Amino acid sequence: MVRNILGSILALAGATAAVWSPFRAWYDGRHGSTYRIDDLFSGISATKAQVAGSILLPFAFAALVTLVGLVLRSRILVAVAGLITLGFAILWMVRQGQVTGSLSVDSSGNGLGQGVAMALGGGLALLLAAGLMSGRRAAEPEPEPRPRSDVPTPPDSPYERPYEAPHEAPYEPRHALPPDEQPPYEPPDSPPRA
Repeated sequence: MVRNILGSILALAGATAAVWSPFRAWYDGRHGSTYRIDDLFSGISATKAQVAGSILLPFAFAALVTLVGLVLRSRILVAVAGLITLGFAILWMVRQGQVTGSLSVDSSGNGLGQGVAMALGGGLALLLAAGLMSGRRAAEPEPEPRPRSDVPTPPDSPYERPYEAPHEAPYEPRHALPPDEQPPYEPPDSPPRA
């Protein structure tokens, strides 16, 4: 239970970071919400995108998958959300590196920005949350139904017959005398045979 709660909190934090990341600077001060989703597959361009057609879309989808995974307590769905987030952030980094020739980070605000770090951190947080969660437990199989004992079954063999009264007379001791009146033990007349 505690693992699920901690995993859920970590997953929500990771999904929040992933969705918030396009609204931060990604490269040279340009926000992630201005990169078109098509740029990830055809190459980064200077054309700015509307928010709905930006790279916010895969991160919002990953957040939706995370919420569904948390409701269903599915570790797999939370891990898939983390892979989606990491995949699109890394794909953007590859495309940006192809355009600029290299990726750099410096203290003046040029190069990679906070948005990329938030997207990568959110994806890693989602993967950690999936590993931390215990998920759902498998349902225990139902036991085999027992045959009803109140329904008589026909006997197939003499050993399976229902209880009957004994046919022989009850057991009677060999000696009807009390133990103190019985004759003493007498050894046999001949030695035992070999």
